[in-house]
Amino acid sequence: MDQERTKPPIPRISTLTPLDIHNKDISRGFRGYNEEEVDEFLDLIVAEFEGLIRENEELRGTIGALEMRLDHYKGLEDTLKNAIVLAQKAADQIREAAEREADAVTQDARRQAEITLREAESTRKKTYEEFEVQRQKVVRFKTEMRAFLQSALQMFDENLDSVTESLLEGKSPPDNDEKRFFNLKDILTN
Repeated sequence: MDQERTKPPIPRISTLTPLDIHNKDISRGFRGYNEEEVDEFLDLIVAEFEGLIRENEELRGTIGALEMRLDHYKGLEDTLKNAIVLAQKAADQIREAAEREADAVTQDARRQAEITLREAESTRKKTYEEFEVQRQKVVRFKTEMRAFLQSALQMFDENLDSVTESLLEGKSPPDNDEKRFFNLKDILTN
């Protein structure tokens, strides 16, 4: 990028000036040149030479201006290349940061999901254990109630005959027979 361009050498005409041409004395020989024709031709050469020198100077000025513009555009090109490189680096950094953040969010979500699953499993186990305790209480109550009802029926059957006989004879049942009747509160609290 920063290579210096070698400028081609500008061809230069010898240091002959229009004034040199104009002041040139041409010696005359035996037959010599027609002085008027030589002067007219020299005036023509001087005019043409002056035009070429002006054009050459203008072209040198144009070349200088173009070289300055070229240097300016090269500077802009370098600036744009640097800006593109910086933009690419910034985009890469942003992408990498976004990927890191996405990974962090994903990992956090997984951790939260695992915690939620463990909590749900724990709640399920506790609920099942509580359900099992209640089911066992129901089974025990059912068993106790069945035993209570069977005991009550048995006592009822045993005492029904003695109460019926006592009533038929007109007697009141004996005190010790009353103790044989059950107390529902005593059974339920046992």
